[in-house]
Amino acid sequence: MPNVDLHSHSSISDGILIPEEVAARAKANGVDLWALTDHDELDGIPAARAAAAELGMGYVPGVEVSITWAGQTVHIVGLQIDETNAQLALGLVATRSGRERRAREMSAQLERAGISGAYEGALKFVGNPDLIGRTHFARFIIEQGICKDVPEVFRHYLIEGKPGFVPHRWATLSQAVTWIRAAGGVAVVAHPGRYKFSKLATDEFFNAFKDLGGKAIEVMTGSHTVDQYAIYAKLAKHYGFQASRGSDFHGPGESRIDIGTLPPCPPGLVPVWQNW
Repeated sequence: MPNVDLHSHSSISDGILIPEEVAARAKANGVDLWALTDHDELDGIPAARAAAAELGMGYVPGVEVSITWAGQTVHIVGLQIDETNAQLALGLVATRSGRERRAREMSAQLERAGISGAYEGALKFVGNPDLIGRTHFARFIIEQGICKDVPEVFRHYLIEGKPGFVPHRWATLSQAVTWIRAAGGVAVVAHPGRYKFSKLATDEFFNAFKDLGGKAIEVMTGSHTVDQYAIYAKLAKHYGFQASRGSDFHGPGESRIDIGTLPPCPPGLVPVWQNW
């Protein structure tokens, strides 16, 4: 089975490495087919494609679209997209709008919690100012010695109910899937085990996703625990979804799983990359 990694990030969104460096790390770890899926941004695709070609590695153009569903932020990955598609590009511009205002509100809340200069500090870690987000604030807080790693920052400051959390209204599920399909892509639910939905809400979400033309879910992902691999393999079969595999790599020492090092998908699943 080929080593496939269809979910990773560069400094174009909230990763640490530039696209060429992500490609090199993927190749060094034995990846045969790779996708860069930056958050709500397509600008890294040309460099990623060129780097993959130079390294002799298969490449899938991708993006990770932020949506709001049932009051939660959910991510939908688009794979095999045409990054020149106007409908997708314009939709992502709209999705990115409002990040600066949100970031300044987060900074003000962190100031009240005793962390000064968070907005300016987060900007030091931003490759693309249009995409400033929680991970950039987390890196600043770690730099200040307040927390030891990104998960600790999120637990104490950046999740709902904590002093630095500010919600953002993203795209809808319908918009995200429509944009991805308009660009010729395949819509995939990213790391479904991360979302805190009830069993009823999970069923409603997956059915809505399928009705809109969504085709796959991530079964093997760096955001899942080992026991969740089997759970989401079973759910993929239940709903008739194809299975995707991606590390959700953001950078060395910062991601739970290094790019290209996930176990293979469990048997009996239809891989989303089967015809690529």
